[in-house]
Amino acid sequence: MAALASLLPTGRAGATQVTAVSVGRSPSCVAVNSLTGSVYVGCEGDGTVCVLDRTGALRAVVPVGSTVSDVAVNEVTGRVYASNRPAGTVTVFEGATGRVLTTIAAGPGAAALAVDETTDTVYVASEASGTVTVLDGAAGSFANLVPGESDALAGICVDPGRRLAYCTSVGEARVEVLDLHTERFTGSIPAGRSPAGVAVHRLSNTVYVANAGIHHLSVLDGSNRTEKATILLGSAASAVAVHQGTATVYANGGANGLVRIDGAQGERTGELALGINPGAVAVDQRTRVVYATDPVRDSVCVVRDF
Repeated sequence: MAALASLLPTGRAGATQVTAVSVGRSPSCVAVNSLTGSVYVGCEGDGTVCVLDRTGALRAVVPVGSTVSDVAVNEVTGRVYASNRPAGTVTVFEGATGRVLTTIAAGPGAAALAVDETTDTVYVASEASGTVTVLDGAAGSFANLVPGESDALAGICVDPGRRLAYCTSVGEARVEVLDLHTERFTGSIPAGRSPAGVAVHRLSNTVYVANAGIHHLSVLDGSNRTEKATILLGSAASAVAVHQGTATVYANGGANGLVRIDGAQGERTGELALGINPGAVAVDQRTRVVYATDPVRDSVCVVRDF
């Protein structure tokens, strides 16, 4: 049985600076290129990706279709990928210039995205069929379709060193494990109710799952594929991000903002009130700046030193 961590309330935490940047309508996803400092905010309401620089300034708006479900970036090539769930497509554009390169058919319900930079491969998890579409990043084309083990997938993350991807099965309360070498699902790990966002700390082989249907974060052991702990949150969470260098975990499960977790100790270390219920969360691996979307006020919060 998984241990329940962080039962006692944690204190409020501060940040040296929190800035709200106006973007497009209903920002639903965010990705960071930690090499360049560029931030890509997908706006579900108007089908654009807003590009911020490392200072938080809005530099460009890239139209990519009728809506945006998720956004991911390949830091090596600089290419950005934006999925369109209703259309079942993924739009590819140059992160530096915003120039749209192509739009790829990825199947019904193309929702969550993950990039394996070591092979320049993009994985698209489907909310409609539970399949994963494999895209060739170099060619900008369809490569394969992996049959699903569940009816719907909500999130996906990649561990390139171990050649694995973790996909949250929203209706099955589990995480499906995809072998990237064979491109087959090889097992599953129990998680909490309605698992959504997922992220992996690569060094420790620990997977963090934001459960949208219950107030805790699932902590999974990637080695033996078990849920080793749960961390109590102030609210249900749908998004999680990991800073690889410090094993710090950020989630949108604060009572009215973000929660910070010490991944090494497996406990909450603070909450940051933002006056909102944040949507997507991302962290710059170089600067530890955290980005949280605010779909209600059409903005993204840029949080420094949290």
